[in-house]
Amino acid sequence: MIQLQDLRPDPIFDGGKTLQSDIWATQRTFEKGKRYLISAPSGKGKSTLLHLIYGLRSDYSGEVHINEKPIRNFKADEWSDMRQQKLSIVFQDLRLFPNLTALENIQLKNKLSDFKSETGIREMADELGIANLLEKTSRTLSYGQRQRVAIIRALCQPFEFLLLDEPFSHLDQDNIEIAGSLINKELKQQEAALLLVSLGDAYGMNYDENLIL
Repeated sequence: MIQLQDLRPDPIFDGGKTLQSDIWATQRTFEKGKRYLISAPSGKGKSTLLHLIYGLRSDYSGEVHINEKPIRNFKADEWSDMRQQKLSIVFQDLRLFPNLTALENIQLKNKLSDFKSETGIREMADELGIANLLEKTSRTLSYGQRQRVAIIRALCQPFEFLLLDEPFSHLDQDNIEIAGSLINKELKQQEAALLLVSLGDAYGMNYDENLIL
């Protein structure tokens, strides 16, 4: 469970402004096993929200609790365990290593827990239409191809919450449906929650709650 208590990121609330939001400056709980779509225009803090939950930013007031523990109190080893076992993320900028192959980028994450076999990884890549690209360096791939690599990487670990930051922005509708199906299958297997932030597109997926940031 993730709980937000009067969360106010400094860049969003600079100057003491008041915002109408289902997330900021409210009491909000995200429960394991549920799916949440969080929509907002550009510049309203979609990436900021996920980075706060993932522990990459501390410039905020209020509280973020994961499994009833305030994340401000997490030590480095606790964050390491959290990011290997509880939280997985696809960043908007993907954060792949450009000089590593697609497979090497995926295996960097997978080898932390040996969650998937290489056969399983290749099967996911085949499903997403990039099996023939696994041996190519990520800098040679198109942005849409890199998005699919990043999605596979995020699914190669155990997690309770999957955080997706506009993960399908460079995919066509057919590939969105395929990627969505793969994500849904993994969510069901792990009984995990989904937090997907977007400009408003639901990408044809079903959600328990649609929230406005």
